[in-house]
Amino acid sequence: MQNRRQFFKKSLLLTASGLLIGSRPLSGLAQDGDNKASKLTPPPDLFDAQVLDVDFWLKPRTLDLIRPASGERIKLLYWKDGDMLDSAYQQFCHLLRDVNGKKSAPIDPKLLETLWATQAFIARFGMTKPLEVLSGYRTPESNQRLREEGIPAARKSLHLEGRAADIRIGDLHEEVLGELIQSFKQGGVGFYFRASSKGGWIHTDTGLQRTWTG
Repeated sequence: MQNRRQFFKKSLLLTASGLLIGSRPLSGLAQDGDNKASKLTPPPDLFDAQVLDVDFWLKPRTLDLIRPASGERIKLLYWKDGDMLDSAYQQFCHLLRDVNGKKSAPIDPKLLETLWATQAFIARFGMTKPLEVLSGYRTPESNQRLREEGIPAARKSLHLEGRAADIRIGDLHEEVLGELIQSFKQGGVGFYFRASSKGGWIHTDTGLQRTWTG
């Protein structure tokens, strides 16, 4: 009998093509008015962090991030032998700054861990695109401006504390991305589905474990 890991890998190989935005109706929209919405539901345990062994968490960590709002991209080793590399950490704090407010703040290392684990996990299956950060740290002024413009932003958002990021990965459906992050059980996960050429995004934070759709 095949073990859980073998079943997991086989499931991924059989279904990965259906998880890419380019290979199915965008964001699971109905194909015509006569059919029910055909939104993809990721198979159980398809992207499940619980299949990872200890070695995954002990290896050096390189994070590849892109910031569409500023056009910046950073790919750096930031953690090795159990220690954070300060120079790399500072550069990632800058990348996750409030681009509009032009201010940076210390980013929770646990948030970087979630971003790295997400990227490293899917890279094991040949998905190596950079992780896009749509929003990282926010100043109170920027957060309030978003609220006034009707953009989802909690009054006491963890973005204000450097503990949250809105992210997406090119060609990977946001539901699948969110399900993976949720399986890490490290904080909150918000699903933001949008009918656009790039799809929606996922909010991830280091607060209490909870999920929502916005």
